[in-house]
Amino acid sequence: MAHVSTPSSTTAMPAIRDIRRQFIDFFAQRGHEQVASSNLVPENDATLLFTNSGMVQFKDCLLGLETRSYRRAVTSQKCLRVSGKHNDLDEVGLSPRHHTFFEMLGNFSFGDYFKPEAIRFAWELIVEEWQLPPERLWFSVYEDDEEAPQYWREVGANPDRILPFDRKDNWWSMGDTGPCGPCSEIHYYWGDLKDQHPDGVNRDDEYLEFWNLVFMQYDQVTPTELVPLPSPGVDTGAGLERVASILQHCDNTYDTDAFQFLMDRVQEMAQQTDAQRRSNEVPYRVIADHARAIAFLMAEGVLPGNEGHNYITRLILRRAARFGRTLGFHEPFMAQVVENVIDEMGDHFQELRQRQDFICQNVTHEETRFLRTLSNGLNHLETIIEDNQSRNLSTISGEQSFLLWDTFGFPLDLTRDLAQEQNMTVDEQRFRVLSAEARERSRQQAADQETTWSGIYGEVLQQLQDSQALPASGVKHLIHEGKTSAQTRVLALLQDSQAQDMVQVGDQVEVVVRESPFYVEAGGQVSDTGTIEATRPNGPAWSLQIHDVHRPLPGLIVHACTVTAGTPQTGDMALCQLDEARRTDIIRNHTATHLLHAELRRLLGDTVHQAGSLVAPDRLRFDFTFNRGLTAQEIAQVEATTRQAILANCPVTDSWESYDAAVASGAMALFGEKYGDVVRVVRIGEGSYVSQELCGGVHVATTAEIGSFHIVSEGSSAAGQRRIEAVTGRAAHQYMTAILQRQQEVAALLKTQPDMLVQSIESLLAQNRQLSLDLRASQRAQAQDNVAALLHDTTQVGDVPCVLAEVKVADVQLMREMCDRVHDRLGQGVVALGAQINAKPQLVVAVSPALARRGLHAGQIVRAIAPRIGGGGGGRQNMAQAGGRNAAGMEQALAQVPEVVAELLADTS
Repeated sequence: MAHVSTPSSTTAMPAIRDIRRQFIDFFAQRGHEQVASSNLVPENDATLLFTNSGMVQFKDCLLGLETRSYRRAVTSQKCLRVSGKHNDLDEVGLSPRHHTFFEMLGNFSFGDYFKPEAIRFAWELIVEEWQLPPERLWFSVYEDDEEAPQYWREVGANPDRILPFDRKDNWWSMGDTGPCGPCSEIHYYWGDLKDQHPDGVNRDDEYLEFWNLVFMQYDQVTPTELVPLPSPGVDTGAGLERVASILQHCDNTYDTDAFQFLMDRVQEMAQQTDAQRRSNEVPYRVIADHARAIAFLMAEGVLPGNEGHNYITRLILRRAARFGRTLGFHEPFMAQVVENVIDEMGDHFQELRQRQDFICQNVTHEETRFLRTLSNGLNHLETIIEDNQSRNLSTISGEQSFLLWDTFGFPLDLTRDLAQEQNMTVDEQRFRVLSAEARERSRQQAADQETTWSGIYGEVLQQLQDSQALPASGVKHLIHEGKTSAQTRVLALLQDSQAQDMVQVGDQVEVVVRESPFYVEAGGQVSDTGTIEATRPNGPAWSLQIHDVHRPLPGLIVHACTVTAGTPQTGDMALCQLDEARRTDIIRNHTATHLLHAELRRLLGDTVHQAGSLVAPDRLRFDFTFNRGLTAQEIAQVEATTRQAILANCPVTDSWESYDAAVASGAMALFGEKYGDVVRVVRIGEGSYVSQELCGGVHVATTAEIGSFHIVSEGSSAAGQRRIEAVTGRAAHQYMTAILQRQQEVAALLKTQPDMLVQSIESLLAQNRQLSLDLRASQRAQAQDNVAALLHDTTQVGDVPCVLAEVKVADVQLMREMCDRVHDRLGQGVVALGAQINAKPQLVVAVSPALARRGLHAGQIVRAIAPRIGGGGGGRQNMAQAGGRNAAGMEQALAQVPEVVAELLADTS
């Protein structure tokens, strides 16, 4: 831009951390509760891959489905926009203000204040507190909203700067149905005042939209029916980086202190001049932006992987590493940039500093993997180029370049650069078509997963609370009262998303009762199962078998059941009874995961963190962060120390404490979990605790109740993550019984005693090794005998003797050895041998050194004849091999060798 304005000639430029603090303090002084940012990975929301706005954590409050102790809130929310309609990834670096990770400042009202207060607060902050000149401010409103323009005029906005727009620009909705309403956006003009024009708002980059005030006042019941909400709310969002660009007099967000310190660090590491930095603006911006996203994703335990959230981390990190190559970085470097993010932002977002070692170790680990990926991709690209050149093709197809990108993570621009070095082009148009199709498939899959929050569950909960069948807090959950049964009333029967008064035997039904003792799946612990049964005074008994329990909305617990007897009706009294034996198996496994976690951290270090778990009745599965497999000795040690804690019969206690006090006492908070102000702490042991974790699950009273503990397997679950599966209690007894039984069966087969199994197996292995050596010696001797026979049948191509034969050997290595022996006897020549190995045709071609110097190439020969056996291959100049599927073509393949040799000799003469 030619001109950069300043908010005020006398206003000092605040740092971005000061701007964040000013915003929060401004609204806190006006009765707003300061609420910590929620996680980047939303809780219980299948409609979003990542949190992309400040309202996500308050969605249920704005819907009226959740009640909190406050009705006004202020946040600085961590956001990530890399998927769906909010995918800004391709714009990062090119655009002056698009980012993957950013902070969204927001103030919220849940049925407290509305338009006049929201507009007044905004005006007071931007004009009076931040002193933005009104003559540079523009205000867009929804064209049918008559109230918002009036309130803007009342606070002092110029009427000529209040502009109406249609639903495309100034209407916000959560989806096709659900809460929605008009919004009013605040824009800042960067250019010369005399050049301002209303037509630029929402159209020209010189008009920066930096704050959106959403007035949530309607419910879109159907695509055509709009009804007012009983308690309208306010949801605002201001991009912190955009606000900083205004207050720091920068016409793009990358020139603010949110990014400059990172780009300074990159320049220092790359040892580049200011001129070099200016000529590489995009790589610098991308690395700075992506370093922030990577730090926050990994702080929540979202490690690089191949699917979902983990794929996004991998994509962002590898994209940054790819741009780093353009600046001369050929070794891992991103961890050093990420460290600067942590240093700068770790005071406000303490999870960064707490997990710094973990973050940096995994950044380097993934970047190292990517360098190997680039190496693999280069090998595949070289094969593609060589194959295309052999077929006189000068273009790498879109399918080939897409395969390199999709399968090997090999960037298109690198494919293009290397292709140009070989005087080849890339079909980039076809590549982009395939990429767009892949993105559309991904988008459609995400769309298919979307659910409507204001569906049948919301209606049922609202009706039950309105009728006072349920209190405002919803279904009473008895999970932490130690009860395994409850006499209660059936409040609702749901079938095929419809409320029913009565259901029949065999029906699948969802049941809502007033009180429930059943555990709802959470934290890896599966739901309880059991029964709901009743006997009516004037009718037959009925029974329901529960196979799942879930919580679709705060305050609502739904039991998925099958009717096994009678005709259940709403209003009936019934007894809820959980399967106690199954519950006991589950809680044994759950408490064992706490012990296992503690022992892994004790043995392997504090960088180990839980990355996921499954606590089922028959087993436990525990995923944890670690970059290598455990040794047999480490597995045995973890198993042994976990058993010691079990045998110590440590008490297991729980208490409700403030989050800060719990963490200060040493209790561990898990990655990816969002905790409230008051948390439940589960402690194992007395005085010096074996384990302390924040946990809402159910546990044994003492560790001895766990019984036996055996690790069944240890392996990789994702990049940088390991998985242990183990059994306890009854399942451990069954596991050991099965092992002992198999041990007895093996001993019987070997005609020995169980305690002599190792010696017997070692003896068998030694015999087998000797037999294998004897067999190999016999095969090699037979191959040597065949060499003499091969020399009697040669084909002469000019002065080059060619030995062509199909032989009977056990493996390709023997074929290679035979080629060497033929050359030793022949002096010089070409040897082409074929064989059937494991029912598949194999070819080996060898060229003597003297002929190789004349230009004959074994790899070119084998590639020419391999199609005859339905395959392909390649290799060095003196030795190459190929495999295929068509054994019938072997004779033709060998017969073609003299023709190929003649062509190559002609080309080199």
